[in-house]
Amino acid sequence: MSWTRKLRTALLPLLALGALLLTAAPAAAHEERPVEFPDGTGSVPTYRDEEPDLLVCKPGRADFEARVADFPAALRERNLRLYERCRDRGYEHLQEAVDAVDAPGMTIAVLPGVYLEEPSRPKPTGACARLKAPRSDFGYQILSYAQQERCPHNQNLVAIMGKRDLQIEGTGADRGDVVIDGQYRKLNVIRADAADGVYFRNFTAQRSTFNSLYVLAADGFVIDDVLTRWNDEYGFLTFASDHGLYRDCESYGNGDSGIYPGSASDINDGRGYDVDRYAIEITGCRSHHNMVGYSGTAGDSVWVHDNEFDHNMGGASMDSAFPGHPGLPQNHAKFERNLIHDNNQNYYPYVADGTCAKEPAERGYEQGVVCPQISMPPGTGIITAGGNWNVYQDNWIYGHQRAGVYLNAVPAFIRGEGALGKQLDTSHHNRYAGNHLGVDRAGNERPNKTDVWWDGQGEGNCWQQDAGASNPRTLPECGSRPGDVSGGSDRIVGEPVKLAQLLVCAEYDVQARKLPAGCDWYGARGIERIEVQIALAVAVVLGLVGGVLWWRLLRRDAVAAGAAVAGAAGLVLDVVGSASSYAHTWVPVVALVLTGAWWTATGLRLRARPAPGRPGFTWVTVAMGVLTLLDAFDKSVLLIPWIPLSPAWLRTLLGLVWVIWAVIAVARRAPAADPVAGSAAGPAEETETEHATEPGPDTETHPVPDPKPGPKPGPKTPPEPGRPGAGPGPRPGPGGPAPEAGLA
Repeated sequence: MSWTRKLRTALLPLLALGALLLTAAPAAAHEERPVEFPDGTGSVPTYRDEEPDLLVCKPGRADFEARVADFPAALRERNLRLYERCRDRGYEHLQEAVDAVDAPGMTIAVLPGVYLEEPSRPKPTGACARLKAPRSDFGYQILSYAQQERCPHNQNLVAIMGKRDLQIEGTGADRGDVVIDGQYRKLNVIRADAADGVYFRNFTAQRSTFNSLYVLAADGFVIDDVLTRWNDEYGFLTFASDHGLYRDCESYGNGDSGIYPGSASDINDGRGYDVDRYAIEITGCRSHHNMVGYSGTAGDSVWVHDNEFDHNMGGASMDSAFPGHPGLPQNHAKFERNLIHDNNQNYYPYVADGTCAKEPAERGYEQGVVCPQISMPPGTGIITAGGNWNVYQDNWIYGHQRAGVYLNAVPAFIRGEGALGKQLDTSHHNRYAGNHLGVDRAGNERPNKTDVWWDGQGEGNCWQQDAGASNPRTLPECGSRPGDVSGGSDRIVGEPVKLAQLLVCAEYDVQARKLPAGCDWYGARGIERIEVQIALAVAVVLGLVGGVLWWRLLRRDAVAAGAAVAGAAGLVLDVVGSASSYAHTWVPVVALVLTGAWWTATGLRLRARPAPGRPGFTWVTVAMGVLTLLDAFDKSVLLIPWIPLSPAWLRTLLGLVWVIWAVIAVARRAPAADPVAGSAAGPAEETETEHATEPGPDTETHPVPDPKPGPKPGPKTPPEPGRPGAGPGPRPGPGGPAPEAGLA
């Protein structure tokens, strides 16, 4: 085992304990019964274009004819023919038709109209009102499959339980002609549970208190040309499923994401970049004006290509941050040829002003209100919070006010796994290559404020060479082949200030209307931001301690004076550089260089002026300078390899020692002078002695010797009149102890 691996192992308990003390695991964004992945023997279903087996339509011929009047002639005639058949032996509600399915491979056609599913809407009664089941943090019951089957409408407007190869399609000219409307009465508008081979096509599902269209534990599903909108959480939610396809879908107005392939079957666990197949494919979809366009806790083995994610708070997100999701940590998503742009919406004010505390029907979702359910950095293209082996290539990522791509690690205890060996198992081998950053498809410049934000943790992550502004300024570069990385690192924890920011920002709670102060995700600006507060506090402490240290020990030293000026400038620039407008520029690097030069020069000048107890402190001062300069090099030139912690962590830890040591050093006073001898000396002698003990720039400071050498066998006698007398030893001046006081 290498020394770096040994150190990583030794630091694990400390890091895990520190993380547990600093933060608590968040509630699950989607809580479901324990479920396992399908066995993978299924397949993606294909569309069947034969005549439907079952029909659903609303009464009222005049209304129906008005709805189909503008359809193309052939489609209008087909719908009129199907309507006649439906009125003869069809169903008025979709749930009735689902209940009538008695064999695999059947097709339900839903004719144009708005379906409220009135029989499913009432609240549960009798035994269904007395089900015993745990409750989620959002208040709903986490029901078993048997309970869902026994009481299908406790939570679902339409429940499809265990039906195989069922196809449900609207017969309108577009997906807006058939609308299944939950009116916020149920958790889910449509739930397909263990329904292998289900196929949804050409309709709209809307207005739930959680999901519009929910597919759970399916081996094979297709969502084709379906629109979902105006939900508390998700538009489309698929969970613990395999062989899935989203195609030509749209979603907007959702409090979490429009498209959520959570816990997709973890078929590539343990593999590298060589992938045989993906569990779920998403193509041709648009997700906009949501909290986030796409998200996937444990969104494993998902191929996302040729979609558009725009005008959300965040474009796309995958994470390992929530417990209860099989397949964690997230791995093996592939994003390519997607348009990810202008995701700069900020919906947090609706939480702050109380809009999101109203009943769902009163919030104004239909007028553009979105109630963000989790913490999310607005103005970001792709967020990867604790993912591995993800590939992002040939995407257009532009027009973001925060960052194009955003990568940070998530320790395993956040997802409820306490094993020490798992705490560092996220944020590895993510590849960002060949993307079009800051430019649209037509070639127009649409810059991101920062192309890349990275907390610095993880192994094997890399970015394309032409990435623009980034934080940190230097990044590992991807080679031509997956797995080739130059300038890589293997850090076990992110940068300290970035970690502090993430911890503060993660305290968001929509139900409690808690928007963490200090986080610019929620509107903090200037001195309100935690990064600025940390930089300012550090500058004040180091400025005071360093200033007193210089005044007491080195104020006559020209080199030390110049170093002190450089240090003061560095501390000021460090505060300036902590502002979001300058964090990706050279300002933080210059601040580190100046501060490092101050520490180094101060330590060397102290070394040139020996005093009892000084060597240890002076070497620590020099070490602080060297670590600070290394931190500047690490952030701007090349990530230093083979070290498990960044120089920022090392100088932070050593800096605490240095401050305490420096305070002790400047507080020590010289031994008090002999009061008898001191009283005998006149003003002239005191002045002469004080001048003799005043340090100069090139002289050592020592107590002034008695002018009369030789032994002093007895007590001193007063000097004769007119004869200069020997004054007392050095005494403290009015400003404190003499500068030659030894350092602790």
